[in-house]
Amino acid sequence: MANMRDVSEVDMKPKRKVYEIKKYRDYREYLNSAFEMYPDNIAFKVKEKEGKEVRYKDITYSEFKDDINKLGTALINLGFKDKRIAVIGKNSYEWALTYITVLNGVGVTVPLDKGLTEEEIISLLERGKSDCVIFESPYADIMKKIRGSGNNSLREFICMDANLGDGFKTLEEVLEMGRQLLDSGDKKYLEAEINPEIMASIVFTSGTTSSSKAAMLSNKNFVSNIHDIFSIIVIYDTDVYMAFLPFHHTLGSIGLLAMLTQGAEIVFCDGLRYIQQNLKEYQVSAFLCVPLLIESMYKKIMEEIDKQGKTKLIKIMVKICNALLKVGIDIRRKVFKQIIDSLGGKLRFMMSGAAPLDKNVEKGYNDFGILTIQGYGLTETAPVLSGENETAIRYGSCGFPLPSVDIKIDNPNSDGVGEIVARGPNVMIGYYENKEATDEVLKDGWFYTGDLGYFDKDGFLFVTSRKKNVIVLKNGKNIYPEELETLVNSLPYVEESMVYGKPKGDDLLLSVKVVYNEDYIKEKYPGISEEGLKEMIWTDIKGINKQMPTYKHIKNLVVTNEPMIKTTTQKVKRFEEIKKDNV
Repeated sequence: MANMRDVSEVDMKPKRKVYEIKKYRDYREYLNSAFEMYPDNIAFKVKEKEGKEVRYKDITYSEFKDDINKLGTALINLGFKDKRIAVIGKNSYEWALTYITVLNGVGVTVPLDKGLTEEEIISLLERGKSDCVIFESPYADIMKKIRGSGNNSLREFICMDANLGDGFKTLEEVLEMGRQLLDSGDKKYLEAEINPEIMASIVFTSGTTSSSKAAMLSNKNFVSNIHDIFSIIVIYDTDVYMAFLPFHHTLGSIGLLAMLTQGAEIVFCDGLRYIQQNLKEYQVSAFLCVPLLIESMYKKIMEEIDKQGKTKLIKIMVKICNALLKVGIDIRRKVFKQIIDSLGGKLRFMMSGAAPLDKNVEKGYNDFGILTIQGYGLTETAPVLSGENETAIRYGSCGFPLPSVDIKIDNPNSDGVGEIVARGPNVMIGYYENKEATDEVLKDGWFYTGDLGYFDKDGFLFVTSRKKNVIVLKNGKNIYPEELETLVNSLPYVEESMVYGKPKGDDLLLSVKVVYNEDYIKEKYPGISEEGLKEMIWTDIKGINKQMPTYKHIKNLVVTNEPMIKTTTQKVKRFEEIKKDNV
């Protein structure tokens, strides 16, 4: 089985194997290596629907390379060398093609969140000083309005998936233009210089149009992070990777970029409701995701086991399998075949990021033979800073710093908890046109993350909270809401929760908002009243309180079945939730 890694392994960190792999100067060089090694592999499988008829289109690595060269050649001839090119739309082949083409020698990518409002799209296009935008047809009306206003730097609008007429170009005709230019001997794109040190992408952090910051990331940032990722995990050219996280998000885009360097096949998710269906449909083997989804899938698995009356049997089999594992015998995937089959039958690897993953869920998947690990990072670090691997898992932790990353804890308290500070080749250049914000987070070569955490005695990193989320009581005690939310979320009927401090006099009342699963409640507790449901949840919250010191006891409960306001990566927007509920 072909793979770019050197099979030799070296111990670079205690208790963790680190793979020695080849380094590349820029992403084009990295991807060209994949094109040489896997020309006939399927790079993308695209589902095409026409009425009730469903077809699948396979795009090989060789065909993908041709499309990149056509699009890049056309864009340079349209005058966009070293210019900013924005891209907006759902995850698709066209999105990936645009992003990678620009990254590989055209100019600067400006990926935009597909969930933005019209006002936000206009604002971020202006803030990013985009010269061209390549967009999906649902944004046609907004683009017509922007073009009509003339109050921006945009001079070209290219639609990915429809012919809008009225002077708008289509991606298809731009590709055809590139083909003709290449046939006539044009090599401007093929020979374009790439400076890996300069800005290659402007990525807006989550927030309102005024508060979001624009991280400047370079080719070097991306390539160093990909190298580090494959220094601790193994992806094969036979893997099928489902692109669930939105590509505009750095974790989503690094997953795309990384998998393509290994010859893997990329498939697209039809939406949250169709995850398990898509896992089966495409025989997905690798998956990068957020905790909310991984935990939701796990709860469904455990509910089904409970329904079949097999909970006790599963626990016994887990103990037997883990005992055998200690002597080098791994029978987990055979014993738990039925569970793995419910997830498509081929799923072997999941990596969770963007928020803390419930350690019981992580352990549960690993017990079934599905390697599940947790990583940590931010947009500004392109994005991964630390991660577990198959030789170094400590449930609840985010593993070790990546091989080329240094992490320290700044100003730790008596428990060793302080701000996580990092440096490495993946740390951003700075915030675009925002020196003040840059100087706040980049100091003497170190990036101040705004996250709190600590190292345990073996060097595993634990992230406890965002600094801004910490609840500080009048008595000076600090409460990390994420710690309590993990316990609340483990209750079988809880979809999601948020712990916050509700003002009461001159102090804060520790409170929790619980979103319950309506279907679960109807099935398990038919006819239960609203008051009865709240009382039942209160009883469970009191049980959680008993596990905690008194100052961490939850004193107030809000119960609802209405989903919380979230980002496109499914993180709860805490301050909007608090404002909405006037709590």
